Amino acid sequence: MEGSRYLRSMVKQAQQDQVARAARRAALIDGLPVVTLGWVALALGSSPDQSATQKAWWIAATGAFALTMAWVLLRAFRRADEYLRKIQLESMAIAFAVVLVALQVAAVLDSAGIIQLHQLTQLIIIGGMAIWYVTADLRTRFNR
Repeated sequence: MEGSRYLRSMVKQAQQDQVARAARRAALIDGLPVVTLGWVALALGSSPDQSATQKAWWIAATGAFALTMAWVLLRAFRRADEYLRKIQLESMAIAFAVVLVALQVAAVLDSAGIIQLHQLTQLIIIGGMAIWYVTADLRTRFNR
């Protein structure tokens, strides 16, 4: 009886590990195009003197980046079990705090004339996504 209980717990643990690996793999596969699109939008918006066409491309790429980021988040939440959702929400909270602080620092530097805020905004958001992914991945790997 004790052996079968141990075997069931081992099978359950293996299934949970497989679900966690699949969730991490899916987030990475979904997230790579989004991050690439973010870098494209960042490159398009890096020039301070843009024509109307360049601004339109930059706005379109930024809008597509924001929509695909929301789509990836929605897919990640739908796939995850309750534990993984908790990990993802806590990781997003950490990333959100980092993004808020970084945006505040960038706004102060922009008002001081040191940098241009529009050049750093997307970089800060991409960095926030990276922090979210890395935090969620590390917490999932080491807290199971």
